[in-house]
Amino acid sequence: MTMHNICFAIPGDLNSLTGGYGYDRRLLAELQQLQVPIRYHALSAGFPQPDHDDLTGTDRWLGSLPDSSIVLVDGLAFGVMDELAIKHSQRLHLVALCHHPLALESGLDAGLQAKLQQSEQRALAAAKAVIVTSTRTAQLLTEQFGVPGSHITVALPGTDRRGHAVCNGDPPRLLTVASLTRRKAHDVLITALSQLQHLRWQAVFVGGGNFDPAWAAQLQQQVQNFGLQQRIAFVGAKTDLHADYMGADIFVLPSLFEGYGMAFAEALSYGLPVIAAHAGAVPDVVPDTAGILVEPGNVDALRAALQLVLTDAGLRQRLQAGAQTAALQLPTWEQTALCVREALMRIAGI
Repeated sequence: MTMHNICFAIPGDLNSLTGGYGYDRRLLAELQQLQVPIRYHALSAGFPQPDHDDLTGTDRWLGSLPDSSIVLVDGLAFGVMDELAIKHSQRLHLVALCHHPLALESGLDAGLQAKLQQSEQRALAAAKAVIVTSTRTAQLLTEQFGVPGSHITVALPGTDRRGHAVCNGDPPRLLTVASLTRRKAHDVLITALSQLQHLRWQAVFVGGGNFDPAWAAQLQQQVQNFGLQQRIAFVGAKTDLHADYMGADIFVLPSLFEGYGMAFAEALSYGLPVIAAHAGAVPDVVPDTAGILVEPGNVDALRAALQLVLTDAGLRQRLQAGAQTAALQLPTWEQTALCVREALMRIAGI
């Protein structure tokens, strides 16, 4: 078997400005740089809530592929295409790329959560292999979805080597990078910051609100209700965040769950102290020497951590040094792609 007929199927707009899409874009480019014959296929933007036409079109496309083709499918789609995965798994080599399980998204009712859990478990069982972006996600898939550890490859997101932020802002600038969705817990951060108005700080929230417009509007209303319009700036999604990271003093994002948390790795690569929640894979990314992790959803704990870092310059400098050291341990994107290439080669029998 050869490394031919490899497809990378990704739903929606590949240029969407989220960590997951950023991982997919960079992985695709790095694999092509390594001379892996992989081609991109755009699935419907209807995933992860596909309608009949979305599923029919995907079924037709899968059916058109030659026997023994290797098909890498982003988990945003794979987790809800269980029937298709089962149907085509005997003829094709299906590989799931799971950033984090769909059932663990915040804000789901119990019924939908159970449905997604069952769907993704059935789909993953039909996969020849599973790529995950953290050891924590690998553990979750084994313990909660029954995926054998031997089927899983951990390919941590890469970072680029770059200079470090100076971190001498006056007032200190807090940076948050995340889409405005419930799981990212911007509301918890805004409430915590409302209790620190006596301190000097400015905050910049980078991230689009298109995934949940109602929630994004609620967050902006929350800022207005607290009278923080002059201190918290929503700047939308951006393609180039270099200036934002370089101009920041502290990175803060209290996500309720992260399959990995690429923004945290990016922050460390710029040498930024991190304040976050002890949730999902975040503890695996952010060492104690580089940040402070608090209980997810705990406003008081987050406020206390922010106050400590904002008022203790010595602590901030120690965390900054810890972040710079941690940055040296982060994988490059080439190393990420090499992990995935090795998994694909095993499937191809090379």
